[in-house]
Amino acid sequence: MDAVEKVLEIMRAEAQPLNAGKIAELGGLERKDVDKAMVQLKKEGKIVSPKRCYWTPA
Repeated sequence: MDAVEKVLEIMRAEAQPLNAGKIAELGGLERKDVDKAMVQLKKEGKIVSPKRCYWTPA
């Protein structure tokens, strides 16, 4: 499983808005990998931001 899939899976499992630091902590990933995955997910429209710096699946 690549970082993009893992980030999306973590977001769905938590069912609440998360920031990149929390996603990295929960998934055991490096912050830079989470940031890259989130940029890709934003471009694809798979995540949205309900409030500044927090993201949820679209």
